[in-house]
Amino acid sequence: MRKHIYITLGLFMMGFLFNSCEKEFLDTFPTDQVSADLAVQTAENGLIVINGIHRSMYDRYGNNRRGGIGALMQQNDLLGEDMINTGSNNTWTSHYQWTASTSDTDLNVRFSWAFYYHIIGNANVVINGIDQATGAPEAKNYVKGQALVYRAFAHYKLVQLFADRYSEGGNNTQLGVPYKVNSELLVPRNTVEEVYNMINDDLDIAIEALAGIGRNNKSHINQSVALGMKARVNLTQGNWDVAIQNAALARQGFDLMSQETYAAGFKSDSEGNSEPMWASQIIAGDQARRFTDFGAYVSRNFNGNAVRSNPKAITKVLYDQISATDVRKTLWDPTGDHPEVDLTAGHSRHPYTSQKFLVLDNGDSRVDIPLMRAAEMYLIEAEANARKGNADTEAAQALFDLVSSRDDNYTLSTNTGQALIDEIMFHRRVELWAEGFRFDDLKRLNQDLVREVGDADTGTHQASFIGNIDNVPAGDKRWVFLIPRIEIDANPEVIQNPI
Repeated sequence: MRKHIYITLGLFMMGFLFNSCEKEFLDTFPTDQVSADLAVQTAENGLIVINGIHRSMYDRYGNNRRGGIGALMQQNDLLGEDMINTGSNNTWTSHYQWTASTSDTDLNVRFSWAFYYHIIGNANVVINGIDQATGAPEAKNYVKGQALVYRAFAHYKLVQLFADRYSEGGNNTQLGVPYKVNSELLVPRNTVEEVYNMINDDLDIAIEALAGIGRNNKSHINQSVALGMKARVNLTQGNWDVAIQNAALARQGFDLMSQETYAAGFKSDSEGNSEPMWASQIIAGDQARRFTDFGAYVSRNFNGNAVRSNPKAITKVLYDQISATDVRKTLWDPTGDHPEVDLTAGHSRHPYTSQKFLVLDNGDSRVDIPLMRAAEMYLIEAEANARKGNADTEAAQALFDLVSSRDDNYTLSTNTGQALIDEIMFHRRVELWAEGFRFDDLKRLNQDLVREVGDADTGTHQASFIGNIDNVPAGDKRWVFLIPRIEIDANPEVIQNPI
């Protein structure tokens, strides 16, 4: 192995995925880079690598539509039925049309594969060397614990996209993704069960390593985030008790935001808001990418082409089910006028557009990217209790604790069984709208995608100028993305998914 390999913003160990026309993906920046042979000599150097990973979560890779995790979150929601593109200027049309997963040359799919393995490669440098570094044990644990969570998180996202769903109670011997734990490039695909076992192992070690350690800000990962990730993963697996236990522990110390704060729109204020547990905080200046940042696509008021001509909207079907006294209903405007939001004359108006995310002014696209909130932990507790059986009381209470903070008129649910599960999933769709969960939820629950066909003017999915897909049955091959052709060609150990 070469002695000097630059990491953090570079695509460490995955450079073969990108050709010369995408050089920017390989760029490094002097303020963030450190050579691999120095990265783990000291705990301080290891933290430089971790800070580079934090930064890479929202960096621009090649062009504006590859804005790190924020872009991938929006792709996931556009695959679902609750988010509408109101205009034809759609960066992720292939996802919206459900053609991306069937193409092994789709550039956005190729980006998702490379992005997550980029994180994994940098995390592995830390994980495999920090124990021998100089520095206080707590400083090394702080670095290693974060790297382990990143490795688990990235593999978790990959296996949901590029493999068949995890089947609760099954042996899950279907092919997953390569679980990379070192610098070896030619790694075969592990089974789905093996991938989830290794994800959980990494999270267990991280939870122990991060015990009692504070953090610099909410872009960093602490034990609460590790516990929350453990809850999220085990909800996917159907390990209900593990999910419940870890979600309850994870949310401790993170109070749900007030209705006033909620109604103001999600902005760049994670440090002043108790609810976000983990958020990518985009720093002003050279770290901001004005037409790439999350807010450049998902906000309502940024003065950029993607927001002006294609503001994101909720479906009328979902909006109409939200209680009139629920503060969350104020995050969408059925008229599309948004009288309290500073829109320019160039901002197109469509019904049911979102003001959930608002930039501080229309010339600054930064908003904090919500990677984990306490609200999700309540929803995990509620869903896992409802699905495990004989715990409807606990499920209803967890749901009440969340929803009553959003709606003063909400009362403790008297639903049981499937009716209670349906109520919980409705609130999950409303609460986590545009935060990147919908595709994953549909897939883990083996549910059909069902969209109401219509157009943007009626608040339903448009069928005219984009060419809408209104139904994708559960188990359809389109739920499993093809592995990028460039990876298949470079790594003979990797077997392609069925075409």
